[in-house]
Amino acid sequence: MNENQNYDFLAIGDVVVDAFIKLKTAHVHKNIDEIPEELCVRFGDKIEYESVDILHAVGNSPNAAVSASRLGLHAALISTIGDDQNGKDCVASLEHDGVATNFIKTDNRFPTNYHYVLWYDVERTILVKHAPFAYTSVADVPNVKWIYLSSLGEHALHLHDEVVAYIEAHPDTKLAFQPGTFQMELGIEKLKNVYTHTELFFCNVEEAQRILNTTEADHKLLLQGLVALGPKNIVMTDGYNGAYARDVHGNFWFMPIYPHTPFERTGAGDAFASTVTSCLVMGKTLRDALTWAPINSMSVVQKIGAQAGLLSQEKIMEFLAKAPEDYKIKQL
Repeated sequence: MNENQNYDFLAIGDVVVDAFIKLKTAHVHKNIDEIPEELCVRFGDKIEYESVDILHAVGNSPNAAVSASRLGLHAALISTIGDDQNGKDCVASLEHDGVATNFIKTDNRFPTNYHYVLWYDVERTILVKHAPFAYTSVADVPNVKWIYLSSLGEHALHLHDEVVAYIEAHPDTKLAFQPGTFQMELGIEKLKNVYTHTELFFCNVEEAQRILNTTEADHKLLLQGLVALGPKNIVMTDGYNGAYARDVHGNFWFMPIYPHTPFERTGAGDAFASTVTSCLVMGKTLRDALTWAPINSMSVVQKIGAQAGLLSQEKIMEFLAKAPEDYKIKQL
C-alpha cells in the first residue's frame, strides 16, 4: 500500500496479543463503599480453567482501526511490535481486516505486547504490560480525515505533542480521543493541549469521575465538566444504562443499549467509540452515530474478544431495521 495516499481513519496506540483464559473456579468479592469488586481464586492452589483463546492485533486503537475498516473506511494504524512471531501474526491479522500497516514499526529490543485476560462469567480482568516501544512520527503521515488516539504507555508522552502539532498543521483533520489508563493517570494539565484540540471525546462514567477527580454521579454535570477541558463533543457510556452525549451546540442526548445478553464484554467501549467516530468520518450526524454504536457494541459482546463481532454497515442497517420501538435517541 502506498504510504503517501490519504486515509479516512488513523488510529494510534499499542497493539497487543490477548490470551483469554476462561476460569472455571473463582468468585467475585463485593466490597463495601467505593472499593472495586475483586476477582478471587484460591491462594497457593491449582486453579482449573476451561479454555484459552489467543487473539492477535487487539488493543483500543487496533480494535478501532478494524472497526473502521469493516465499516468501509480506509483505516491505518500507528503502533510498534517486537521482532517476533506474535508481531508478525498481529500484522497479518490487521492486513486480513484491511487495515494499512505501513506505519507499524518493528523493534527488536522488546517482545510484542502480550496480555493475559482472566475471563470469569461475562467480565474480564486483564494482566497488562506495555513494552517501552518507540513510535512512528505522526509528522510522517500523509493527510488523514480523522485521528483516533487511545491507550499509550508512559514511554509515548511525546507522541501526544506530535498529534497536537499535526492537528494544528492540518486544520481539516479532526481528533477523536479515548484515553487509556496511563493517559488518565497523567492528569489534565499534562494533556491540556490534547483535550483542547479534541473534536470528539470518549470515556465511561467511572473514567469521567477519575479524570475530573470527583464522585459526582449526575450525567449532565459530568459531561459539562469534560466539556470544560476543551473537547467539542463528549460521549460517555454507562454500561447497561446506555450512553450520554453533549454535542458542540450544547445539546444533551441519551441513547439506550440495543437489547442483548452478553457472552463476554471485552471491546464494547472500543466498538462504541470507533463506530461513532466512523460515522462522523462518513459525514453522519452525532445523533445518527449514537444509534449505530450500540449495535456494534451489542454484536461484539456476543463473541470472544473485541473484534470477532464487529459489523459492516449493511449488518448495522439490518439491526436498525428490526430495532425495538423504544430504541431511540432522546434529547435531555
